[in-house]
This record gives sequence, structure tokens and C-alpha cells, in this order.
Amino acid sequence: MQKLVLKIAKRYLFAKKRTNAINIIAGVAAAGMMAGTLALLLVLSVFNGFEGVVISLYSTFNPDIKIEAANGKTFDADSVMLQNIQQTEGVAEVSQVLEELAILKYKEQRTVALVKGVDANFSAVNRIDTSMREGIFQLEAEGTYFAVPGWGIAHELDINRYNAFENIQVFMPRHDAKASLNPDNIFNVRSIFPNAVFTVQEDFDRKYMFVPLAFARSIMDYSPEQPICSALEIKLLPSANSDAVQKNLQTILSKDFSIKNRFEQDEFLYKVMRTEKWAVYLLLSFILLVASFNIIGSLSMLVIEKAQDIQTLYALGATPNFIKAVFLTEGCLLGLSGGIIGMLLAFVIGSIQQHFGIIKIGGDSLLLDSYPIDMQWSDFLLVFATIIVIALLASYYPAQKAAANFGKNLP
Repeated sequence: MQKLVLKIAKRYLFAKKRTNAINIIAGVAAAGMMAGTLALLLVLSVFNGFEGVVISLYSTFNPDIKIEAANGKTFDADSVMLQNIQQTEGVAEVSQVLEELAILKYKEQRTVALVKGVDANFSAVNRIDTSMREGIFQLEAEGTYFAVPGWGIAHELDINRYNAFENIQVFMPRHDAKASLNPDNIFNVRSIFPNAVFTVQEDFDRKYMFVPLAFARSIMDYSPEQPICSALEIKLLPSANSDAVQKNLQTILSKDFSIKNRFEQDEFLYKVMRTEKWAVYLLLSFILLVASFNIIGSLSMLVIEKAQDIQTLYALGATPNFIKAVFLTEGCLLGLSGGIIGMLLAFVIGSIQQHFGIIKIGGDSLLLDSYPIDMQWSDFLLVFATIIVIALLASYYPAQKAAANFGKNLP
């Protein structure tokens, strides 16, 4: 029975109609579904591409897992704690960091930044050493400390790392500071030479300056040997399960610590990106729904033209459900004929853009010169299902009308 329904629906789709307007409306319907499908898949692929770029940028700076105190800004990361973390299955590297807001001064320029003290393992935990705009990521050499500010800070302070006679002065509020007109009573002041500049993303470039962990502890009134940290940053093995490691660490460290994976560290950002993608999907799906109105018109006219055929089928024993199934299938075939062509065009255009970057991004983008594309099969399946649902919705009324009226004119 299903094969017969499909055969009749295909014949109605491709056979020449007596009324040429039906062919025109059917062609417009297929073209509308094709254009909507093409636009929907390409836009979703571009969103995937930008999401991949953002994740890549943030993964350069953010670790796989970050451990912070649940209450307070700092905690003691003693050797036992570090050993337990390092021995957790899936953990590759652990880095201690200590960060605090400070005032930076270079010549006569001043700015506020987060001074982030990191240990020797830091560059092994993330890929910050691959994001150097100037110089190399080196914070200590032969007992001398160096700073690596972000490009935004370097630009704002007009830093010249080739000027060996100028240092960055770091003004850090003292823990026991009291109200005073004398800055020496309020701030600890240290000087450090900027030997490199990093650039990851504007939010980071204008916010952070890296210094050695010992330098950060010293300027914050801690002993260099005192295991004070504001966070522990962890790199996982490639084969590790992030969720499993996160749960194991939470068991080891108890509820006194907040343990976040990469997505939880910037949860709002990722939620916004996901929300934007779904909003665009719903908007373009609505355009597909509008384009499907042509399917309603085409099928309604087809029902009128095939009235005699419907009566013949009735005389041969066809049921209302059979007639309804024929026109529902006809609507699906009409929607899919345009949708599948749109999907094929989207795949071809997306592949060309992915490999050759033909469509460029305007402006002075340092990260991308063309729109990124990331085609995912889940998007194709989603769009395919969307086309079927919209085609069924558009076909329902004409199919129901055909099933309700057939046989009425028989003697």
C-alpha cells in the first residue's frame, strides 16, 4: 500500500498538469524551499565556524579545568594537594597561578590590569606561548624576572620592549593598608622589564599581564615559599574524560573548592553563542515555513485538477486515509525536492568557502580574513527533519480536504 501511495504521489509530482499555473506554483515552492534550506545550512555552518574560532581562542588562554576556592580569593596549595591532583587519572599537568588587580605605570602612562603570576608549568597547561605578538614567552632568566603584557596593555602604556632602560612599575595594594596620603603606605611597588607581548583576544589583551609566580607572591606580601594561589590550572591528557576528571577532583578536594571545565569558565559566552545559533535557526525556519505556503497553493489546485482521479480511486476501493496519504506524500516530495537540492548546494558552497575562503571578512581583522565554515552532519539532519515537518504541515490541509470531499460526486 505504501509503495502504491508513493508511486501515485511521484506521478502527480512529475506528470504534466493541464493547468500550467500548478507547475509554476510547484516550481516556486521547490525554489523557495531550496533557497531557505541553502541559507539555513550556510548560516548555521558560519555560526559553527565562529564558535570554533572563539573556542580555539579561549582554549589558548583558559585551561581544561580550573580549580578555585569556593569562598575567598586565595588558598594554600600544599605539596600533598598538588600530588593528589597530579595523580588523578587523566591529569597531565598542573600549574599554580596567583592574580590580583594592580596599577601599571610605564614612563608617564598608567593603566589598571590583572597581574597574573604563573609558575614554570603554565605554558605546558595552555598554549599562550603560541600567541606571542612580540618576543617569546619567558618570565625568568638567570634570576631576572620578566613581564609579558597583553597587546592592549602594551599599546595603552606605549611599551617599547627594546628600551632596556625602562621598566613597568607595578603598584599592588597592601593587605594591611590604612588610609594615608603617602602612596608608600598603601601600595607595594616593584619594577619589572617587559620582554614580550601576547595577543589572544581583546578581552584578555587589555586585561592581563603575566609575571613569575614568585614575583606576584612577593608584591602581594607573601613569602616566595608560601604556597598561596588564586587558582590551579590543569591540562588533561588527550584521552581523558573531562567530566569524569572533574568529578574525581571534586571528590578529592571536597566542596571547599570550585572546579570548572573549559565551558563553565566562560559559561555565559557559550550560552550566548548557542542562543544566537538557535535564534537564527528559528528565524530561518520561519522563512521556510512562509515559503511552504506555495506548497499549500500547489496541492490545493492539484486536488481540484485530480478530482476525477480521486473519484476513480474511490470507485476502486480507496479509503479517505489512502487519499490523504497520497497528497501528504506529494507535499513531502515537493518540499524535499527543493530541500535536497538546497542541501547539496550548501555542501558545495560550504566546501569551497572552507578550503579557499572566497568570501572575505571586511575590516582589519587580525584573526580571520574570510568567513569560517564548519559543516556538521547534525545540522544537515536537523534541517532535513525541519523540511519534512514543514512540508507535512503545509500538505495537511489540502490532503485533509481531498480526503473529506472525495466520493461526494459519485452517483
